[in-house]
Amino acid sequence: MKIFNMIKVKLISYTKDPEKTCVSAIRQCYAYVSADKIKQSITQAMQKRLIKLVLSSGHTSTLEHANFTFAVQGISRTCTHQLVRHRIASYSQQSQRYVKMGSNFNYIIPPAIGNNKKFLKIFKNQILQAKKVYDELIKAGFKKEDARFLLPNTSETKIVITMNARALLHFFEKRLCIRAQWEIRQMADLMLKQVKKIAPNIFRYAGPTCKTQKICWEGDMSCGLYKSIKGGELRSRC
Repeated sequence: MKIFNMIKVKLISYTKDPEKTCVSAIRQCYAYVSADKIKQSITQAMQKRLIKLVLSSGHTSTLEHANFTFAVQGISRTCTHQLVRHRIASYSQQSQRYVKMGSNFNYIIPPAIGNNKKFLKIFKNQILQAKKVYDELIKAGFKKEDARFLLPNTSETKIVITMNARALLHFFEKRLCIRAQWEIRQMADLMLKQVKKIAPNIFRYAGPTCKTQKICWEGDMSCGLYKSIKGGELRSRC
């Protein structure tokens, strides 16, 4: 078994010319000719201007025409339970029902626990005990789909994620917030760094709402970052 505290994110596929595709959709709403002809006349200056326009106006449905697919590993089942709450997306995750967690069983240790010698030992012992009984159940002839009930949320997993640009912007607003859990925040940061290279105009201002809207919606639980942003304000949805 191995402790696996390094998240790996790789952008494995994306819409060809994502920004041109989105700008073609933006202009189609107001043009008589079809989007394929519109796309031929799009300049970089036009891309920048029109994408900025839809982002500032909030009319971002045209950004749904650009899709991005990531391969992610080195994250826990705790992280993916949070991830799949973002429903405008497609997910394909490593199955504990079909994939046996053998000698290559990996797990994630939260940094706060990893830095505490006493509780790190307790934490590891609990994982080792769960894995030991899992192996005994498999050896006794029980199916993997039943033995997996013992596997903890710390178990490392792999997942493929596909989101459109609009859904990604929303994802970044929620998961790049300092109040998001450390693991999914790290993953979101790695995802943003990669899509920025492909679609810099779309993701130029991506981040938590204190940066994108100059509004912190966390109320009494705010981290206070909004105070350092000119015009930033604190609100509550209640």
